[in-house]
Amino acid sequence: MKIICIGRNYAAHIEELKNEKPGKPVVFLKPDTALLKAGAPFFYPDFSENIHHEVELVLKISKEGKYIQPQFAHRYFEEIGLGIDFTARDLQDQCKAKGLPWEIAKSFNGSAPIGEFKSVSDFKDLKDIDFHLKINGEVKQQGNTSLMLFDFATIISYVSQFFTLKKGDLIYTGTPAGVGPVKVGDHLVGFIGTEKMLDFEVK
Repeated sequence: MKIICIGRNYAAHIEELKNEKPGKPVVFLKPDTALLKAGAPFFYPDFSENIHHEVELVLKISKEGKYIQPQFAHRYFEEIGLGIDFTARDLQDQCKAKGLPWEIAKSFNGSAPIGEFKSVSDFKDLKDIDFHLKINGEVKQQGNTSLMLFDFATIISYVSQFFTLKKGDLIYTGTPAGVGPVKVGDHLVGFIGTEKMLDFEVK
């Protein structure tokens, strides 16, 4: 399976990082070794001093497809979950300054914690999904799919022009404002609505 990630998909997050607003989805990949499942702890790596949390809704692809038109995108996922896109911001800044790819800042081991999934049928409106992240009991990030620059259908259609989507693939759909550093000892808990979907510690 592969992990497809969408960057710069919430305007407020773009502004906080002083990035340019994209005309098309910004896409990058993480390997399957980035996945961190079942509440396993995230071990802070020794190659970075500035790991940031980015909470995101995650689509689980349910069947194979490519060149998918937006009106048919809903047929290709049946579950929505919650995950974290951990980013070594110091490494990313160094790579960007040199005009280099920044996979090492995004795709390292354990950089994609993933929580529970809910059936799409549990949601009344996919364009009105609240989610948030608490660290040590304090809300650090909160978002709603209505604030996305590119909705689920647009994302699936766009990425499927380049990558064949296969059953089990995960699409991280972008993070809202409020990203920031984590430290050893932090307890991260993520929610979709009021339902806890993600719970792990930084060690």
